[in-house]
Amino acid sequence: MAKITYISSDGKEFVVDAKNGSTVMENAVKNSVPGIEAECGGACACATCHVYVDDAWTEKVGSPEAMEEDMLDFAFEMKETSRLSCQVTVSDELDGLIVHIPSQQA
Repeated sequence: MAKITYISSDGKEFVVDAKNGSTVMENAVKNSVPGIEAECGGACACATCHVYVDDAWTEKVGSPEAMEEDMLDFAFEMKETSRLSCQVTVSDELDGLIVHIPSQQA
């Protein structure tokens, strides 16, 4: 289990306990974190679960695969640390992960 902190665009924090093997998106939806719309349900077919991985966590989270990179082209205000939260799998190594939610989703 890992703790994930979601920070909204207005600075409000939402801390959730996330089960290993689930995704950052699933935990946001399950815990009603605002700003993560997840319209495709985690199929990597939209960009409505877009987050910015905190700089301190980018190396541990890793880089997006090709399909995710293609979908990130549709993300609002994509940055170097952009990821689709449906593609980030929770593990013990991500305990303490911080992600920032953009002011709007694609």
